[in-house]
Amino acid sequence: MSEIFAYLDAQPPLVQALGGVALLLLAAFIVNLLLKKVVLRLAAPFLDKRTKTPDKAVGWLVTTIPLLMISRGIVFVEHLPEALETVISNVANATIVLSVALAISTGLTYVNELYKRRPEAKNRPIKGFLQVVKILIFGAAAILGVAALIEQSPLLLLSGLGAMAAVLLLVFKDTILSLVASVQLSAQDMLRVGDWIEMPQQNADGDVIDIALHTVKVQNFDKTITTIPTYKLINESFRNWRGMQEAGGRRIKRAIHLDQNTVRFLTDDELAELRRFRLLRDYLDRKEQELREWNARELAGETNPVNARRITNVGTFRAYVMAYLRTHPQISQDMLTLVRQLEPTATGLPLQIYTFAATTNFTEYEAIQSDIFDHLLAILPEFGLRIFQEPSGVDFARLSSPRTLKQWERRETETSGGIA
Repeated sequence: MSEIFAYLDAQPPLVQALGGVALLLLAAFIVNLLLKKVVLRLAAPFLDKRTKTPDKAVGWLVTTIPLLMISRGIVFVEHLPEALETVISNVANATIVLSVALAISTGLTYVNELYKRRPEAKNRPIKGFLQVVKILIFGAAAILGVAALIEQSPLLLLSGLGAMAAVLLLVFKDTILSLVASVQLSAQDMLRVGDWIEMPQQNADGDVIDIALHTVKVQNFDKTITTIPTYKLINESFRNWRGMQEAGGRRIKRAIHLDQNTVRFLTDDELAELRRFRLLRDYLDRKEQELREWNARELAGETNPVNARRITNVGTFRAYVMAYLRTHPQISQDMLTLVRQLEPTATGLPLQIYTFAATTNFTEYEAIQSDIFDHLLAILPEFGLRIFQEPSGVDFARLSSPRTLKQWERRETETSGGIA
């Protein structure tokens, strides 16, 4: 080392100055490496083994020591111009401020990681609030850093910010709106990580995977990611399916469109035939008793059946569907179950099934719904009912032949008197 200094002393002043700066930077670099290894090794028993974030925070703090060496040691470099000495010292001081800010920011990231391990983190995320704190920290670091570079008091810079308030509000408009939105979303428990939300105007339909200050990320069911500005969730409406998931049941709301030409009264023979259905016996007993009493009371000697109340095939089918749902093991019996007729339309008589599957799993729900309607569609002919279906090319082809038409009419005549 003495030989290096002796060699530098024999060089021109400019070479001596540059050599001194190079030696100072080299010494700071070596000290930085040694300190990080020593400090991290000593602190290892106290650091979290599940994440590297604390190591990064400690590393940024340790970086301030070699920067202090440069800031304070530059004055001992001989033949260095005063202006250059001031620039190097000021840059080192500004970098110290930045290192401290990065250390604090990394520490806040670690705080968020620790919080996310808690059970309540899913319901009350704090990432947005920590990002606001980070913005304030880096804002303060920017003011202190600039003050260090120009060797002025930070108060002088702060006094000039008043005139820039309008510009700052314009620049940070989205940040301010997002901050207010984050507070409202969190305070009113409107959104959580893991919620299934639907927001068609933003092309979002999937699970929330991240809630940050400026954006909310939604993973759609096709595995694409939609990024929504946080304030949009306050300004615009969205559907949150959390209530359905917490209730434990998912709604089935679908209608079967019946051919209205097949709706009719049931004969005594048909009623006797329908008693084969275990699910219909109680209904038929109760309904026949009700109609018998009403007819005996209201008709009083009337013999024309047109004035009497009678059982219809569509009403009986509706009762069968209700009984079927009430005994279905995969239908939630604690939630509303309803089978109702909707207003008849040109596409038939809608018979709507409104109930809840006893699961919120998408694949299980679809399987339950499909099994129910498979069964109902297949058993319809037992009640003398048909599904309404607009005629296709095959239907027109069959009716285009007189022979085919006569066969079709004969078959309809044969089956219209029965229930099959």
